[in-house]
Amino acid sequence: MFSKILIANRGEIACRVIKTAKAMGIKTAVVFSEADADALHVEMADEGVFIGPPPATESYLVIDKIIDAVKKTGAEAVHPGYGFLSENVTFAEALAAENIAFIGPNVEAIRVMGDKIASKKFANEAEVSTVPGYLGIIDTPERAIEIANDIGYPVMIKASAGGGGKGMRIAQSADEVKEGFISSVNEAKSAFGDDRIFVEKFVTNPRHIEIQVMADKHGNTLYVGERECSVQRRNQKVIEEAPSPFVDPAMRKAMGEQAVALAKAVKYESAGTVEFIVDQDKNFYFLEMNTRLQVEHPVTELVTGIDLVEQMIKVAAGEKLALTQDDIKLNGWAFESRIYAEDPYREFLPSIGRLKRYAPPAESKEKDLVVRNDTGVVEGSEISLFYDPMIAKLCTWAPTREASMDAMLNALDGFLIEGIEHNIPFLAALYGQERFRSGALTTNYIKEEFPDGFQGIEPDAALKQRLALVGCFAQLKHEHRMSGISGVLLDQQDPVREDWVVQIGDWSSPVRIEHSGSMAEIFLGDETQGGTSHRVMSAWVPGERVFVGSVDGASAVVQIKRVMGGYEVAHRGVSTKVSVHPPKVADLVKLMPEKPEPDTSKMLLCPMPGL
Repeated sequence: MFSKILIANRGEIACRVIKTAKAMGIKTAVVFSEADADALHVEMADEGVFIGPPPATESYLVIDKIIDAVKKTGAEAVHPGYGFLSENVTFAEALAAENIAFIGPNVEAIRVMGDKIASKKFANEAEVSTVPGYLGIIDTPERAIEIANDIGYPVMIKASAGGGGKGMRIAQSADEVKEGFISSVNEAKSAFGDDRIFVEKFVTNPRHIEIQVMADKHGNTLYVGERECSVQRRNQKVIEEAPSPFVDPAMRKAMGEQAVALAKAVKYESAGTVEFIVDQDKNFYFLEMNTRLQVEHPVTELVTGIDLVEQMIKVAAGEKLALTQDDIKLNGWAFESRIYAEDPYREFLPSIGRLKRYAPPAESKEKDLVVRNDTGVVEGSEISLFYDPMIAKLCTWAPTREASMDAMLNALDGFLIEGIEHNIPFLAALYGQERFRSGALTTNYIKEEFPDGFQGIEPDAALKQRLALVGCFAQLKHEHRMSGISGVLLDQQDPVREDWVVQIGDWSSPVRIEHSGSMAEIFLGDETQGGTSHRVMSAWVPGERVFVGSVDGASAVVQIKRVMGGYEVAHRGVSTKVSVHPPKVADLVKLMPEKPEPDTSKMLLCPMPGL
């Protein structure tokens, strides 16, 4: 086994690999750019090597600098994480030439599977089901139109060296093929330095389901269940889960066996992922193979109990897999939410800046609930414009899909981030949708559910009432604190009032509160004309930014911040203000004029920072 490995990456994946290496008793070294000098992965590793300026092309992507760092630290192997050099054939070859172990597959597997045209031809030869299409190189728009006419519309125009949605277009007609072909060629050449394009049938209402495979250097290859990755935005995954709500045992076995056949054909070793596109009739077609660890690997780990990074390290060290296919059992349900520094209210524009507050939900590992947060930042970290805007991968596991979703909603509600914009409200809104909860997913899900972009969630009557009750409880606690001197309550001399008016937007209600310690009995409405009684319980105290308690017996996690005239609250994707006033003040508030929005029609406003 290795005594020291170098991680040629940064952020959350570098931190995640370090955790497993430490558990295995392996020392770790990392590389870092000028922008990452104070990063979490540098702090966690046993040693770090500075490799240059912030741009990845001058640091993390410079092969000579990575190999020099390996030599400086005396590391025996390199884990590439994902992205950067993880699927770079030249990098794998350079490591082999220096007799440095690569914690990943062999060079030939990377080469063949990294080329979409070559990989599809290889899959055909291995008798893996593939999408109908033309796998030869297409030189002109006219030739692309001829092929599309033969295949039948709609078609997908794709870059052979593509990834992350780049160089990819859907065409419904000959005119769209012509336009899409030119765009894909230009984008592919710019992004990958490779302008080869191919055309295949576009599967309507598709699901994106992938099979995790694991193989050693001794010919043993296993499939480790599937992941549902259909919820995507611009071909980038947003939420993943394992297992898939669409896959039955027979389908899982068929997909898994084809994935293993492909891996064996290419003499694969290490962890890898075979991605399939699946139609509404459960027909599945090979999409591509990722010759690395996937971003969404934690959900597979949570439902199988297998540490995939540990297996990768052991395989790279020449060990045989200690598992057989019969040992792979799927237990419970897991979700992963990708937390990004981006503004969902402004077409997901990236957001940069300092994390003034960063308080993720506490990680836990209990019999019926696991909360896991793979992250590469801490409070005070800088989100720069040089790298991927992912802040964290929040994961939950529970015995059932519904319980895991509910756990995720509570975890998202308690995930406090300030200083930059983030996509947590959008993620919470997705988990709250009936269609999502029913598992009726396709890769068009976000486009269909939010055709005009994300505008936030308007709370229904029940949610307004829930937030109003939390606001009333907070106001009660605030008033108690105000009435105390040196920690001694003066209820007898200056009692806390019990009658209020609570307001959210245009909705308001009279309130009366009876309280005892951490419990409050709150009466909404006119009690003489059918008002309702509610019980709120919590150990929350003023100043805490997350309220954790229960409302009418149901758990409630609400982000809360005191502002002028009330509280800003965030819960289940809703961000709103709860105002709590004495009745006379509430009457006066109604007379206050609303501050108009400033006129920006004659201004040029930069939508985002950049270079």
